[in-house]
Amino acid sequence: MTLNWEQVIVHAEDPAALGRWWAEALGWVKVYSDDDEYEIRPAEDVTPGLDFVRLDEAKKAKSRLHLDFRPDNQAAEVERLIAHGARRVDVGQGEQSWVVLADPEGNEFCILGQRSQ
Repeated sequence: MTLNWEQVIVHAEDPAALGRWWAEALGWVKVYSDDDEYEIRPAEDVTPGLDFVRLDEAKKAKSRLHLDFRPDNQAAEVERLIAHGARRVDVGQGEQSWVVLADPEGNEFCILGQRSQ
């Protein structure tokens, strides 16, 4: 038996708006959308992707699942994402080598520092 990772589902109050935000932030493409769903991938035929699905309630607590990204330049990427509409958040992480940000609907994600050898 083989399992292929297709996508991560992200509940959203406005799937299209949040999906477009992430597509622009990541440089990904839209592969599907309707009134309740907006799916993006690195390229049309490349998985896994992110599928934003309508949930008619606001986020209430710290996310149980979040995405981590490792950029070439952490400081530059944090500033780029903040300029794009992300915000810094404190989830109790203290002083760490990563930076915790949240997207426009409050979903946390991390921008990691340089990997130590």
